[in-house]
Amino acid sequence: MTTGTIAAPGAVVRASGITGGLLAVLALLSAVAPFATDLYLPAFPQLAAELGADATGAQLTLTGFLVGVAAGQLLFGPLSDRFGRRGPLLAGAIALVVASAAAVVAPTLEILIAARVVQGLAGAAGMVLGRAVISDLATGPAAARAFSLMMIVGGVAPVIAPLVGGFISAPLGWRGVLAVVLAIAVAMLLAVLVVVRETHPASARARRTPGAATGARALRTRGYLGHALAFALAFAVMMAYISASPFLYQTMMGFDEVQYGLLFGVNALALMATSALSARLADRVAPRRLLGWGLTGSLAGAVLFLAIAVAGAPAPLLAVAVFVAVAPLGLVLGNATALAQAAAPGAAGLASAVLGALQFGLAALVSPLVGLGGETTAVPCGIVMAVSAAIALIAFQLAHSERTAVLASSTGRKDPDHCA
Repeated sequence: MTTGTIAAPGAVVRASGITGGLLAVLALLSAVAPFATDLYLPAFPQLAAELGADATGAQLTLTGFLVGVAAGQLLFGPLSDRFGRRGPLLAGAIALVVASAAAVVAPTLEILIAARVVQGLAGAAGMVLGRAVISDLATGPAAARAFSLMMIVGGVAPVIAPLVGGFISAPLGWRGVLAVVLAIAVAMLLAVLVVVRETHPASARARRTPGAATGARALRTRGYLGHALAFALAFAVMMAYISASPFLYQTMMGFDEVQYGLLFGVNALALMATSALSARLADRVAPRRLLGWGLTGSLAGAVLFLAIAVAGAPAPLLAVAVFVAVAPLGLVLGNATALAQAAAPGAAGLASAVLGALQFGLAALVSPLVGLGGETTAVPCGIVMAVSAAIALIAFQLAHSERTAVLASSTGRKDPDHCA
């Protein structure tokens, strides 16, 4: 077997056709939705006051966006398998610009919510098709490296966006913050027009794209489901931390806004560093092994966090545990994506769609759970992080057990470590 292969046994690793410019654009596409989600959160009070809404009404603008993102991924992924990547991507980018402009000038809460739903639906195109484009152009270590580099932006965006929003919401107001999202959407459209070319032409669709039933069967394998769940649950660990961070750092630990921002920045830099390390090691260490290391490290940090919370140890120790839980995710997100996509050859768009829907669905589920205990205990956050990390590691092990069984039956030996 070819060293580093992450597709089915006997598959050949394709050389990467991914340029630095294309990768930068794909990273931008993956960051649009997280920035549109989190950037305007600090401006919620302004938004509610101007539009005559309560906190629940303001929250609906976020909920509507998340619903749109989940639905959009399930829409654009299968469409791209049938009609190619560039057409649906351009359609999504144009719709995103229109919806973003409507959100900026929305005169009522109802119109803003509708615009945000469409904004999420359209913004999902960049996320789902960015992953599909990489899967079209590369597999094996090349794909794992590309996904890891893309995750430096896409994975860190949810961490950075609330911090940036905190700085710009006061001087710009909520409409100004949404205007920044509009500018990002315009940049996305221009980047797609200039840089992105069709990577799934008609000839490839006729040769490789399976029917709906075949594609669905590929997504029911342990290889796909295990790695997809590992990705989504690892992202849930990060979202649990993000959701709980204001009361963890400020209420429980007593840090001020500046210190809060610095701690946020430290964790973001750690995530970026491990993502870059993952990309650097892709040619020497199997993506599956890097993923296993990352999941194990994140689980250790989450369990440490829960133990500190339950024991009532000094609250600043929680900051150390958060760092240990979040930093290893840089080894997880890119490699889990590459392994999941490779488990569904010929259905990259559909595979990417389900991956994204799981990601945002679980993120939406865990975010409110971390606050169940109020602002006096971090135990609920610790439970969510530890359970998510544990299930992610179990899912990864199940995916690996299927692959080991397949190789053992076909070759009479166990899967070697250097094969992913």
